[in-house]
Amino acid sequence: MFGIASARTCFADDVTNALKDIFPADPPQFLARMPHGYHDVDLIRRDLEVAGFSEIKLSRAPSPRHPAIAYCQGTPLRNEIFARDAGKLELATDHAASVIGRKHGEGAVAAKIQGHVVVAAQ
Repeated sequence: MFGIASARTCFADDVTNALKDIFPADPPQFLARMPHGYHDVDLIRRDLEVAGFSEIKLSRAPSPRHPAIAYCQGTPLRNEIFARDAGKLELATDHAASVIGRKHGEGAVAAKIQGHVVVAAQ
């Protein structure tokens, strides 16, 4: 059995764009590449020759800081931030939270999350 899960979320896009402000010469792109970079349903269907399924739901977080911490400190994006300047992890997280807050509100935040799960077995 083989499975792929991929997603595209507004929060991941917000964090990726926010980090361009902190690292303009070489912005971390982990979230844009993986796991959020492989989200085209038609491409997945062609690649795997299997009809996938997708569902759009709202992702909720108690505050803008929660998705900022999750992405900046809880994914391999942290390694990319460290590679550029380890001392800027908190600055990057704070800035990402600020951008998310401006776009989605300062309280509990919700944004589009789209996921595709494909499982194939022989």
